[in-house]
Amino acid sequence: MKHLRHSLWIPLIVLTHSCAERTENKTDQGTAAVAATTPLPSWSEGPAQRIADYVKRVTSEKSVDFIPVADRIAVFDNDGTLWPEQPVPNQLVFARHWILSQAEAHPEWQEDPVLKALLEPGFSDWIGLGAEGLKKLMLKSHTGMTEEAFHQSVSIWSDTAIDPRYGQPYTRVLYQPMLELIDYLKAHGFTVFIVSGGGADFMRVWSEEAYGIPPFHVVGSYTGAEFVSDSTGVSVLKTAQEVYFDDKAAKPVAIHRFIGKVPVFCGGNSDGDLAMMQYTASSPYPSFCLLLHHTDSVREYAYDLHTLSGHLEEALTEAQNRGWMVVDMKTDFREIFAF
Repeated sequence: MKHLRHSLWIPLIVLTHSCAERTENKTDQGTAAVAATTPLPSWSEGPAQRIADYVKRVTSEKSVDFIPVADRIAVFDNDGTLWPEQPVPNQLVFARHWILSQAEAHPEWQEDPVLKALLEPGFSDWIGLGAEGLKKLMLKSHTGMTEEAFHQSVSIWSDTAIDPRYGQPYTRVLYQPMLELIDYLKAHGFTVFIVSGGGADFMRVWSEEAYGIPPFHVVGSYTGAEFVSDSTGVSVLKTAQEVYFDDKAAKPVAIHRFIGKVPVFCGGNSDGDLAMMQYTASSPYPSFCLLLHHTDSVREYAYDLHTLSGHLEEALTEAQNRGWMVVDMKTDFREIFAF
């Protein structure tokens, strides 16, 4: 990948808990002052202080709420939590990109209504594909190839594809406040994982460079896999069997299978993350659940109920009832992206 992560985030300058007053419009001087006094400069004062208070409380050995380093597990959803999922999740953009790149070698795709629609230059009717159409797209673009070939296709896409709204590579359109939060937690001994409905193999290609999260700390959806050994060598083939969709109640199960400990910190943005938050809240240690609410239609997108991805209803109600931190992105994020 060409876009280095160190260009995306503001260094942790002084790990203190003070923060400038919240305002909707900041001068350059005011923003610089905030950055010099807090490890979370892109957050407004209230949420930044609440996060800092929690971290201080659970990492101080003299605190009754102290959490040993080995148990400081933080999990984050990806789509809509670490990068945008509108107007459609980026993995669908990649999937269509792959279909377009392979179309010349597959004239028979013109006979398939779903694939033919995706090949149209102005295609945008993702909802019209329906669940079965989306499933066909994902299986066609994510299986029937070796892991190495898939990795290469994702890498090419992530290095070259440009988000049409922001004019930036998709892997640079990341939520700056969340990057700061990940770095802040890691600086205080937390081990950070992605637990997402997105494809594990898709995210593992670029997660370390984008977020500083290594591929072996990425838990996501996956298809079957088969080990192949022949005269050409050995490889792992991606197959269409045993599809596991890591969403809703499947997330705590995946955490149990692949992480093996109940998290103490959780970040999400939709009803698909509710079970993961409930699981985190069940920890015997003090826990912290953070729910992003997309409310900024100017800098990003405003949505909750009517959306192809990221439906937020039950999780918002439970977060409010249980005192979890609901982040209003319009007012609680001083800036959303680094660029």
